[in-house]
Amino acid sequence: MCGIAGIVNLRAGEIPALTASLELMNTIQAHRGPDGHRTWAHSARHTGFAHRRLSIIDIESGAQPMTNEAGNTICYNGEIYNYLEIKKELGSYAFKTSSDTEVILAAYERWGEDCVNHLRGMFAFAIWDEKKGHVFCARDRFGIKPFYYCQAGDNFYFASEAKTLLPFLPEIKTNKNALKEYLFFQLCIGDSTLFEGVRELPPAHKAILKGGQVKIARYWEVYYHLDFDHTPKYFSEKLHELIYDSVKMHTRSDVPVGSYVSGGIDSGIIASIASKLDHSGEQQMGFTGKFSLGELYDESAYARKLAEKANMQLFEVDITSNDFIDSIRKVIYHLDYPVAGPGSFPQFHVSKLAAKQRKVVLGGQGGDEIFGGYTRYLIAYFEQCIKGAIDNTLTGGNFVVTYESIIPNLVSLKNYKPLLKEFFREGLFEAIDQRYFRLINRAPDMKGEIRWEELGDYSPFETFAGIFNGDNVGKESYFDKMTHFDFKTLLPALLQVEDRMSMAHGLESRVPFLDHPLVEFAATMPADIKFKDGTLKKILTSTMKEELPQEILDRKDKMGFPVPLNDWMKKELKPFIFDIFASQNAKHRPYFNNAEIMKGLEVENQFGRKIWGLLSLELWQQEFHDQSAKYKKLLNQTLLTN
Repeated sequence: MCGIAGIVNLRAGEIPALTASLELMNTIQAHRGPDGHRTWAHSARHTGFAHRRLSIIDIESGAQPMTNEAGNTICYNGEIYNYLEIKKELGSYAFKTSSDTEVILAAYERWGEDCVNHLRGMFAFAIWDEKKGHVFCARDRFGIKPFYYCQAGDNFYFASEAKTLLPFLPEIKTNKNALKEYLFFQLCIGDSTLFEGVRELPPAHKAILKGGQVKIARYWEVYYHLDFDHTPKYFSEKLHELIYDSVKMHTRSDVPVGSYVSGGIDSGIIASIASKLDHSGEQQMGFTGKFSLGELYDESAYARKLAEKANMQLFEVDITSNDFIDSIRKVIYHLDYPVAGPGSFPQFHVSKLAAKQRKVVLGGQGGDEIFGGYTRYLIAYFEQCIKGAIDNTLTGGNFVVTYESIIPNLVSLKNYKPLLKEFFREGLFEAIDQRYFRLINRAPDMKGEIRWEELGDYSPFETFAGIFNGDNVGKESYFDKMTHFDFKTLLPALLQVEDRMSMAHGLESRVPFLDHPLVEFAATMPADIKFKDGTLKKILTSTMKEELPQEILDRKDKMGFPVPLNDWMKKELKPFIFDIFASQNAKHRPYFNNAEIMKGLEVENQFGRKIWGLLSLELWQQEFHDQSAKYKKLLNQTLLTN
């Protein structure tokens, strides 16, 4: 787990001030690797890599960038959990270290670009191939580890964090299409970012940099080839085996491993198994956060129940409105740009807590997207069940539950009445892609606040529909279409939060549910296995119930990690947030109507996201746009001193 960066001249020309520029990139990403830093430059000065290290595997001899006897050099961030098995498979290769980094180099030498299909883990890397004279890049299947890039002339720049690339951009500008996507979904759904000119290498993609070109290709996809031949018992037994195997692999480390414990199903399962598999003789450590504003915002009682059952030592942090004031600018800075709701704020503080005790933690990210854990799936299916009952089509392939069986689970919607009211207000019984788009679209809440005419004609619905109706998803299952869209869009956004909030404190976060054998198997499960009778994540909870206390199994009110921002906004945060929007720069943003924003700050419902979305954008603009000269100055100073 580290920070990577690099510069490649696509026409093999010499790069001026190469080493100094690499050192600058390392400086910006210093928080990602407190245990060491190095740079490497090709003798012809057309390619260079920079690396910040957080030592987890082979602490003594795993430093990077690393060069092997073939002259190939790697700059890598992540963990390859099956590195020992690959090492054995490679046989006669003369390894000089015990690191997974060298295993990737050896795998590339044996299998070339196909090496990525042998890797089980999270990764983002670049390899200089001395013989072929090109750079090969790749990112893991799910986007757990980041890989940002930009081009300036013939130079290709890449890094673990978008902010690292800012000194090399001609200017810092907002990508209007990406901004529109953010306003609709609170995330970008393509490979663009909110920074004009900065893109992401998409999850499960690789790239070749050579001859003036960047050739990007997909190397893996999840296919929903549903298996109707096996029984629920088969799926349950296989799922149990795969989850245990994944946690076992994810606990491979030369340093102790802890766990996030949110009080929910996913993190609880992972933490419980990790505790069972820990044979170190030490008690496992768990980490949780809470807001002491009543049960609606405090789930620590459930975390304690899990810790007690799993025999874990639980560390808690009480997060306050003062913490928000003190840290929200840091949160936005480390995120690079706002994404995926206010959960990043408490995640920042829980990660800070965990980093005091551990260098590695396990989390439950991915469980909701793989097994169907979001309450909005229940909302969408409720409508479809009503429609099916009216049209007498409940036996059609689109339905996996009846309206009679779904009714007992509607208690889960208790805190979602405002969303239900808006969802059913118009468009009832439209096509399922239009209905799901309406369910996740947050733009209708922001009419007067946004100068929509300034953002152009781009329609996020077209991009949404292309993913929602993807060829890899069966046409019959509404459930699979919904979970697949979130898997491809929301999950990478949440993983951005997971990576940045942990790495802000030099902490490695691992996500065992995102193990590709497990994900591929889950994609073969028919929807009525995952979502039986309207019970969210039914197969997961019934299979892994032995890991969880009854109090968690019986919960109907789980809402993720709700943040009391809108409650605070009416009281202690009111002056702070009003001051942010009252600045002169805030009053003159090109795409925002500041007067309307100020007018609406006090009228949002308890769990609405408008204040968060607009506040995050304003803080992002203050941090990066208003201080854009700072990043250009960093580069100019670098060039002047070399």
